[in-house]
Amino acid sequence: MKNLTERDKKHLWHPLTQHKINSDMLGIVKAKGVILYDEHGSEYIDGIASWYTSMFGHCNEYILEKVQKQMEVLDQVVFSGFTHEPAVRLSEELIKILPSNQQKIFFSDNGSTATEVGIKMALQYHFNQGNRQKVLLAFEEGFHGDTFGAMSVSGLSVYNGPFEDYFIEVERIPTPTKKNIGDILFQLTERLKQNDIAGFIYEPLVQGAAAMKMHDAEGLNMILDLLKKHEVLLIADEVMTGFGKTGKYFASDHIPVKPDIICLSKALTVGLMPMGVTSCTQQVYDAFYSTDISKGLFHGHTYTANPLACVAALAGIELLQSEQIQKDIQRVIESHQEFGLKIKEHPKVAEIRQCGIIFALDLNIKMERYGSLRDRLFNFFMEHGLFLRPLGNTIYILAPYIITDTQLKQIYDTIELALDTVISDLP
Repeated sequence: MKNLTERDKKHLWHPLTQHKINSDMLGIVKAKGVILYDEHGSEYIDGIASWYTSMFGHCNEYILEKVQKQMEVLDQVVFSGFTHEPAVRLSEELIKILPSNQQKIFFSDNGSTATEVGIKMALQYHFNQGNRQKVLLAFEEGFHGDTFGAMSVSGLSVYNGPFEDYFIEVERIPTPTKKNIGDILFQLTERLKQNDIAGFIYEPLVQGAAAMKMHDAEGLNMILDLLKKHEVLLIADEVMTGFGKTGKYFASDHIPVKPDIICLSKALTVGLMPMGVTSCTQQVYDAFYSTDISKGLFHGHTYTANPLACVAALAGIELLQSEQIQKDIQRVIESHQEFGLKIKEHPKVAEIRQCGIIFALDLNIKMERYGSLRDRLFNFFMEHGLFLRPLGNTIYILAPYIITDTQLKQIYDTIELALDTVISDLP
């Protein structure tokens, strides 16, 4: 019988893949803790928590037990006209840990739709009040998903190219630094005089798809403060940064000015199943609360607030708040800091940066985002039992909180070995 890699080729079309160049997909048959197992018996440390989702480890027994019990009671029910205990309880628990101005929870089914809902909330908020704000503001090099609204506010053309003629109206600003914040604030002040900006969507502190590009929290706060004074809705895309990765529950916890809308997914459901959440303030919700049915938010997904996904999320929130996981987060942060002090002096390293458990280093060579050298690095890591996905010349680590010190050392040693071998002979 053919293996998974061969069988895959007949019918499957994979994301972010040019199949004529990369035709072989590795068959994964099992995952446990921090380890992925392939069909040939090889093991890999999941150094990116499978796109930042499985933060408490794969097949976590505590989470599985909770979801299994729920499967025996209620698996799925339409969320329009009905409600259920897991959704109600999840809303209660989320509100407890979200920034204190958040009051309402809207469910969808992935990160792109969570941001799509946030964008629609911002635009319709002004529309419902008869205002003319139709422009969205976003950071350069931001990434907010693959649906049309989310693509519109994203600034990475590698994903958007064929569709840009169909986007909603978006204007972009640089991410803040101590050098450019004065210019950004001046230009924004002038731009806001037109009174047509509906909302500002931003990845707080870390831009994931932009190769873990990090920006200044103080500068971001100044931008948010200025925009809020002009009644521009603030949309924090915490799909990647949420649930502990920055050292706090949410990246927005590092910033005094709080968002009006927050988009969540990925680690929300601990890698077990898809779900998205868009939270908002009471003020945002009230703009939709009317006897006029057309002022409602007419956006819905069949699996909205799926009970199993809600229970997985509840188990994740419980673990996130546990003493052990909080200790693990601090342990990983400190471990990355020690590695950073060592690796930043390497001749092939141009820059290192860290925010919470997110660690990134830039190589001092030019590389295409999905080019041959990037593929050489990826294959080298896999050959050494490590699953990392370099973004161009950026190598980053975003592993599950439960990763052991020994496993962290293996990641660090393998990265260092790659610098000394794979790219040692490059200019």
